[in-house]
Amino acid sequence: MSSPCTGETSEACFHGCCRAPSFVQSPKSPASSSSTMTTASTSQYHFTMAALSSLPNITPYFTNHESLPGLKESFSYFIKAFPHYSQTHRTDQLRSHEYNHLQTHACLDYIGIGLFSYSQQQRRRFDPTMASSSSHTPMLSDFYESHFFDICYKPLSLKSQMVISRAVLSQEQELEVKLRKRIMAFMNVSEDDYFMVFTSNQSSAFKLLADSYPFQTNRNLLTVYDYKSEAVESMVESSKRKGARVNSAEFSWPHMKLQTKHLKKMLLMRGNKNNKGLFVFPLQSRMTGSRYSYQWMSIAREDGWHVLLDACALGPKDMETLGLSLFQPDFLICSFFKVFGENPSGFGCLFVKKTTCSMLEDSTPASTVGIVSLVENPLRKDASLKSKLSEIDDDNDDGECRGLDHADSLGLVLISTRARILINWLVNALSRLKHPNSEDGHSLIRIYGPKIGYNRGPSLAFNVFDWKGEKVDPTLVQKLADRNNISLSCGVLQNFWFDDKVDEEREMGLEKMSFVVNKCRDNKRERCGIVSVVMASIGLITNFDDIFRLWGFVSRFLDADYVEKERWRYLALNQTTIEV
Repeated sequence: MSSPCTGETSEACFHGCCRAPSFVQSPKSPASSSSTMTTASTSQYHFTMAALSSLPNITPYFTNHESLPGLKESFSYFIKAFPHYSQTHRTDQLRSHEYNHLQTHACLDYIGIGLFSYSQQQRRRFDPTMASSSSHTPMLSDFYESHFFDICYKPLSLKSQMVISRAVLSQEQELEVKLRKRIMAFMNVSEDDYFMVFTSNQSSAFKLLADSYPFQTNRNLLTVYDYKSEAVESMVESSKRKGARVNSAEFSWPHMKLQTKHLKKMLLMRGNKNNKGLFVFPLQSRMTGSRYSYQWMSIAREDGWHVLLDACALGPKDMETLGLSLFQPDFLICSFFKVFGENPSGFGCLFVKKTTCSMLEDSTPASTVGIVSLVENPLRKDASLKSKLSEIDDDNDDGECRGLDHADSLGLVLISTRARILINWLVNALSRLKHPNSEDGHSLIRIYGPKIGYNRGPSLAFNVFDWKGEKVDPTLVQKLADRNNISLSCGVLQNFWFDDKVDEEREMGLEKMSFVVNKCRDNKRERCGIVSVVMASIGLITNFDDIFRLWGFVSRFLDADYVEKERWRYLALNQTTIEV
């Protein structure tokens, strides 16, 4: 099975369909390289065939939710197709011991990396025997259970933090020092090469960099996102105020494939080769699961761009695949949440290459933050509360990031293998749902982005369509899923184009999509599509039960009266809110 990009370029694959080159093996002879490529293609073909055979073959499509095989039967076919999945059983043991709150909850809306485990949070619960008569006890229990640290804002610009970094580091609290070292090690980033600052969240990190980047001289901002991102929008707004010219990569509808020729043209635009601007690049889409080649960073750097690598959508150990010695981005942003499936709060991290920091501009005091333990926080002045917190802290190590430890213990191969198998089974299962007796045989589900594929990412964007072919509101799907203890996300796909006007009009009616009007494309004013979608993501400890439950839930929409039945069911239960 050959790569779809073969013949388009002889130098590198820019689609993300071919695996990135290994940086740990010595160069091979041409014959050896050819043999390796053949072996890889064969392996990917067999993987695809396994995914297609991972469901009972009793019928090409499932047209009734009651006809779906049960969990036990489905899992037996699943294991038969992917026998090496059983080698990931350590993840199931970890989930049982450390994340037992997920026994009845399919959490498919978390993207990123968790710092702590649920059991670690539970051990931080306040013991009422420590102060049974204290008036602070109820508040302390609720407060401490959900907090591992406090965030204190620093009235410093990014450049100021870089300049006085040593003095700042010497004044940091013990917890912040521990977290900084732990995160840099986890992200495979050397303290010799990069500075790191904490921000309140991902959006703050993007805006912080935009406020400090010299867009007055490096006039261009080029982004590669097939979805709407609040973080990227905050950077765009800030850069425009400084006079930047903003452009984005384009994608083909509905597979959301990166239009490589257009992107290469924008990267190689005429101008000063030493200060083109800022190229913002994620290695994969956090919404569609599309993956992009590492080579884009090299092309950008060689033609005078500074590169920001957005690592927020990467898996827990994916940074180990990035040879930073070869692809050294000027900036890197990642984010962390506290507890998977329980506490989505956390912080962002901005890494700045030390050889790049001198070109940053002074800006107004920004949203850099410090990380302090609850006891160390000078803003907490209640002596009684701090005393109780101190007693609890005697039995807890604030610097212990068990979530990161778990990812390290499982390793890159196990994590990526498990996620690859689960997401591809889900794609296949959803694609097998079809409305009965419909004139055109309408599929229940439409998937945006890559379908079944060895190298697709662990996120999936889709929509549900009724038997008449009309799209079900994604927020309605999300709400009904939540009532079934399944957490999904909603988002917006954008920056896709239609080459055919007939296709555009048809899709506009089918998808209820809107357009950004008068967007410049090749010096012409054209319309860029925007469409809302449902999203599911495979996390570190997602298991087969989770994706099977999602499949079963989505199949309920094969019943033409499902939504109305749900409305009446909640009305019968005297729900105060019956809106669905």
